[in-house]
Amino acid sequence: MSAVPAVVIAAPASGSGKTTVSTGLIGALRAAGHRVAPFKVGPDYIDPGYHAVAAGTVGRNLDPNLVGPDLVGPLFAAGSAGADIAVVEGVMGLFDGRILPDPADSTDPAGFGSTAHVARLIGAPVVLVVDAAGHSQSLAALLHGFLGYDPSIRIVGVILNRVGSDRHESVLRQACGRVGLAVLGVLRRDPGLQVPSRHLGLIPAAERRADAVRAVAAMTATLGAALDIPAIVASAQSSRRTAVTPWSADDAVAPHRQDPVAGARPRVAVAGGAAFTFGYAEHRELLTAAGAEVVGFDPLGDPLPPDTDAVVIGGGFPEEHAEALSANEPLRTGLAEHARSGRPIVAECAGLLYLARELDGYPMAGVLDVVGRFGPTLTLGYRDAVAVTDSVAFAAGARVTGHEFHRSTVVAGVRAPDPAWAWRDPVGHPSTHGFASDAVHASYLHVHPAGSPEAVVRLVEHARSRAECEERAG
Repeated sequence: MSAVPAVVIAAPASGSGKTTVSTGLIGALRAAGHRVAPFKVGPDYIDPGYHAVAAGTVGRNLDPNLVGPDLVGPLFAAGSAGADIAVVEGVMGLFDGRILPDPADSTDPAGFGSTAHVARLIGAPVVLVVDAAGHSQSLAALLHGFLGYDPSIRIVGVILNRVGSDRHESVLRQACGRVGLAVLGVLRRDPGLQVPSRHLGLIPAAERRADAVRAVAAMTATLGAALDIPAIVASAQSSRRTAVTPWSADDAVAPHRQDPVAGARPRVAVAGGAAFTFGYAEHRELLTAAGAEVVGFDPLGDPLPPDTDAVVIGGGFPEEHAEALSANEPLRTGLAEHARSGRPIVAECAGLLYLARELDGYPMAGVLDVVGRFGPTLTLGYRDAVAVTDSVAFAAGARVTGHEFHRSTVVAGVRAPDPAWAWRDPVGHPSTHGFASDAVHASYLHVHPAGSPEAVVRLVEHARSRAECEERAG
């Protein structure tokens, strides 16, 4: 269903070098004159930031878990409009995906939402990046297994990463030849190509700024020299493209919004900057389509934009910037007043922590009677959630699949609002999460707005209604 020629960069396992190869390939294709559309499989927010630097255009996600498999093709077609080639970075190992509870869904050899699943949905060929540091002739057996495991997945070549010497490269090429796979590139061991990481993975490009640009330039130069770019482009052109209607924000919100309302558009302020780097490109597009005027602000130094009717605070790393966030007292005071007036706020993960009374001892906005603490335990995984409280974003009973990814916890005080979500933990026990009220919806759960456009419309309509009430009262 590819709208343009596409290639999927996958690997046998995590840590093989997919992000370095994908980012460098995107940059090399752009340097060669291509208009590249970059994508990432799964919910990851960080890798698309590096893709965007390399491509000069926004990076997008393809995740059947968050939006459903039927939307993957349309989202891909929309995101690749105007491009002549797309590069899709995979997640984990090629066939690693979510294990669904229904045994009837377990017959597919590819895990749900896996790189292989997405490659099949968009009809794109796969190039495997192999960490060759510990491999010799046995690489042939590994590749033979991947080739035969799911015949619907077309693996068209291999990129050998972390190769030690000319002799090592020769042995690896022979192994690839034994199973009939072309070697599309060879990368020698180079610690200088690694992107700095911390507790939740790579440091976002938006936090590194000039350093990120230099890192991407280094990846582009190295990969441009190491890869067989013409062969990769030729492989992408073998995509099994089928006509599909591209996803449209206007079409997505149309069934959920009221008739267009005359007058001013409600102003929705969306947090950004180094502390709040997590967000999907479709979110702003849906807010605009739902009738909002979208403005950005950086909580590290900006006040709340004037005439703000609603606030969206997404994910990121507030624990890395807690002192600076706390020092921006005008914004903290402005958010608290915004919430007290009944104007809506929607916050995810980092946004939840910023709305707390404090984070690791630093005063935060105090919108919620909760305290946030950074901890040693990683909470990670998809959640099938149901809204248990009516809020500015979701009606009670609404169902979503979202994603948790954090190493912090919050402890609620006696004045904390009712819970936002309920779901079952990994052993099946029911539990509640987050906080919801007439004005605020805040939780750790990340939700892709393309999978829940009705929530975006609901927020904008609440903002419009509140603004109209204030105007009449004034």
